[in-house]
Amino acid sequence: MAVIATLRSAVRAAVGLVLAGFGPALHGAAAAATIEIEAGADLAQAVAAAQPGDTLRLAPGSYAGAIVIDKPLTLEGPRDRSAIIEGTRNGRTLWVQAADVALRNLTVTRSGLDLPAMDAGIFLDRTAHRAVVERNDILDNLFGVYVWGPRDALVRGNRIVGNQELRVAERGNGVSLWNTPGSAVVDNDISAGRDGIFVNTSKQNRFIGNRLHDLRYGVHYMYTNDSEISGNAATRNDIGYAIMYSHRLVVTDNVALDNVEQGLMMNYANNSDISGNTVDGAGKCVFIYNANKNRFADNHFSNCDIGIHFTAGSEGNRISGNAFINNRNQVKYVGTRVLEWSDEGRGNYWSDNTAFDLDGDGIADTAYRPNDVVDQLLWRAPAARILLNSPAISVVRWAQSQFPAILPGGVIDSAPLMNPARQNGAKRAEVLQ
Repeated sequence: MAVIATLRSAVRAAVGLVLAGFGPALHGAAAAATIEIEAGADLAQAVAAAQPGDTLRLAPGSYAGAIVIDKPLTLEGPRDRSAIIEGTRNGRTLWVQAADVALRNLTVTRSGLDLPAMDAGIFLDRTAHRAVVERNDILDNLFGVYVWGPRDALVRGNRIVGNQELRVAERGNGVSLWNTPGSAVVDNDISAGRDGIFVNTSKQNRFIGNRLHDLRYGVHYMYTNDSEISGNAATRNDIGYAIMYSHRLVVTDNVALDNVEQGLMMNYANNSDISGNTVDGAGKCVFIYNANKNRFADNHFSNCDIGIHFTAGSEGNRISGNAFINNRNQVKYVGTRVLEWSDEGRGNYWSDNTAFDLDGDGIADTAYRPNDVVDQLLWRAPAARILLNSPAISVVRWAQSQFPAILPGGVIDSAPLMNPARQNGAKRAEVLQ
């Protein structure tokens, strides 16, 4: 009897292992149903009836918005984005409240227009962890995508166009992020909002490969640390990249072209790497205000009224390998301290520096000073510009050329480069297309 009991126990155990092995497969099959949704169907009802893990495949046509997604689902339309989810100008067109939701190949439009209520085409609530929003047309909403607190959300490959009837100050952002660690905004085309990408109080975010145009700010950073901005193109905005109150960033290989006020602005942004960027055409290529201990290397700043405006006690920055080309004023620095802009024997390239390199080492034989006594005078007293061609100004400039000791404190590049580093030409050509 003992032997029979032992055999029965062994058989039961074996059967249990077999069933356990098939269990996940059976459960996965049940949880991954694909449901075809006909045009004009009640999408809210279809979402309510779906099981977690289902895919709702929308046929071309229009669907009423104001949809709340409170379980893991995938909503996807045809590749041509002809499934249109249309709001009523009240509230959020799609409101995601569950984790692991994916929204693909949809057109999402006509959210409400209430800024304090955070009305958006797609609203990812703080419980919407790992949400994926990709390859959608998100058009004529207040906020395009609002990422409000979930972890590891991905907004990728969308075309986001804001409401163009509102004044810029009344519009929402293309993608707005708050307290969303690990989230990424990648390869989107964003226009006609207030800011293209706005992030506040977050960390470990990545903004990569986006095209940001016809906005107030292309990228606007506030209180966001340990993050990356790379390979983006910002054109025809007021400011290309506004980086404020944020630390330990990597800002690399971006393009800012034909922005009105500033290509790149750094305001109390510290301990960051700003390298390989191209800024062409702006009031100021770069504005650095109270930004400390950053590395500015191998950037191109060209065709601006001011190449770089450096002010408000910014300290500990390393500035080398940059090219300042055809700016009306290469540097504006109003201060009395002497600032060395070379690092380990490598300075920057200045297109107006008529220097010699007799030993052929690629470094000019004499230091470069972008500002003199007259520049300092004009910045402090702009009305003195009327005297610019007077004999007195000529005497001052002759005197400082003969007696360098009377030059004011300011920027000095002790190892200016004879040739600029290679420009990010491929990215710039892409922007110009």
